[in-house]
Amino acid sequence: MDPSQIDQILVNLCVNARHAIADVGRIIIETETRTFDEDYCATNIGFTPGDFVMLSVNDNGCGMDKKTQNRIFEPFFTTKKTGEGTGLGLATVYGIVKQNEGFINVYSEPGNGTTFKIYLPKHETMPEETKSQAALEPEIKGTETVLLVEDEQQILHMTTMMLEKLGYTVLAAQTPAEAMDTVKAHTSKIDLLMTDAVMPEMNGRELSENIKSLHQGLKVMFMSGYTADLIAHRGVLDEGVNFIQKPFPRRDLALKLREILDEADQ
Repeated sequence: MDPSQIDQILVNLCVNARHAIADVGRIIIETETRTFDEDYCATNIGFTPGDFVMLSVNDNGCGMDKKTQNRIFEPFFTTKKTGEGTGLGLATVYGIVKQNEGFINVYSEPGNGTTFKIYLPKHETMPEETKSQAALEPEIKGTETVLLVEDEQQILHMTTMMLEKLGYTVLAAQTPAEAMDTVKAHTSKIDLLMTDAVMPEMNGRELSENIKSLHQGLKVMFMSGYTADLIAHRGVLDEGVNFIQKPFPRRDLALKLREILDEADQ
């Protein structure tokens, strides 16, 4: 990949992030490697199986509604005032990513900032036989009951399927109010609450505190398209809580769940 294209991606995303921040704000740039299997990609439109390098740019600016998100990669579409933007910045980013056989994921909510995650195919420099055995290890499963709370219907459905394939009993709720009703109606033990950190009715921390008052000893794992640092900085979560960043492969979810649940059994 032409290194100047990475520069162009970063400049365009950071300029947009700066415009989204009204006063003092924060922009976080991160990189990591991610692997997506066929099962994950089958339930996530636009994702491709394989090893990728992720480039993430997130801000704590004004955020976007779904209507705006659906159009941001259109050439000449802009939310800026006349003369302040051409509407080509994100279209250029999208073109570069597609040209290099990658894909891009956007996570944003009004008032809660925006995260752009770009996935570019990882250049394989090592022989196939020297790859880590971790990918070949059997999945770590469980039998506990998980209360899953996620306001995005597609993510709720996909994560429910992942948890069920890992052996867990899933109580799924799309809103905090629905989650509270589920808890009150469920007479058996709930082992873990897995909740989105940012939701319209109340945030994940508030929901977990309400549910913990009814289920003593309940373990909690938060999830978000934002990074843990960003949502901790905004005061939504405390630092050091159990957290997994969306999107997550099933193996990463399996390992994180066992880490939390097994600690509870000690």
